[in-house]
Amino acid sequence: APRRAGISSFGVSGTNAHLILEQSPSAAPAHVLPAAVDPAALPWLLSGRSAQALRAQAARLLAALPDAPSADVGFSLATTRTALEHRAVVVGASRDELVEGLSAVAEGRSAAGVVEGVAGEPGRIAFVFPGQGSQWQGMALELLDSSPVFAARMAECGEALSAFTDWSLDDALNGRVDVERVDVVQPLLFAVMVSLAAVWEDWGIRPSAVIGHSQGEIAAACVAGVLSLDDAARVVALRSRAIVALAGKGGMVSVPLPV
Repeated sequence: APRRAGISSFGVSGTNAHLILEQSPSAAPAHVLPAAVDPAALPWLLSGRSAQALRAQAARLLAALPDAPSADVGFSLATTRTALEHRAVVVGASRDELVEGLSAVAEGRSAAGVVEGVAGEPGRIAFVFPGQGSQWQGMALELLDSSPVFAARMAECGEALSAFTDWSLDDALNGRVDVERVDVVQPLLFAVMVSLAAVWEDWGIRPSAVIGHSQGEIAAACVAGVLSLDDAARVVALRSRAIVALAGKGGMVSVPLPV
């Protein structure tokens, strides 16, 4: 059990204080990349207030380069350093390539795998939601397992769509329903797009504008707050069913070829 101590302090003014102190928790383990991760190339990120400061930063790192794995060095550079205006990225498939790129930055010369630039003011962001044709079998399944935000929003979309469909999002994502059906794939894509937008916004990336095509336009209206999720689900589900009825023996085809 953690160690605890009772402490009493009696002040001359008559004010008494009594505390129970508990041993602090153990430090969290250092970040360790999974053993299975063996990237083909790694980035080392550097930045400084000026071009001269950037060179100096590269030289300091070069002189004090630890024996830690290259991936650990890259992780620390990316997550523990302030991103200043003048920046360089050194990309290499081996330690030697990374060190060579780092030397090039320190010396102010160009080299393969080195990119330098000055960060500008971030521009405004737009979310563009596509129409039908962007789907593939098994899409979103990994994100459902790894992102609680995505999973929660997908559950809300599934609940909203359930009043207008005879299938579930889970069935559609796992291939238990024919996703070639327009009245399945369009509501499914709508749900994925709305849920992806929730993930971006959870990371602090919020759009200044949204735009979309077909069911993507409905997703855009939902993300913008023009339509509630229930209203958007109603529109996308009933619209896709109407398309099936209107199409008759016709159909749509997507041709992924240049002009």
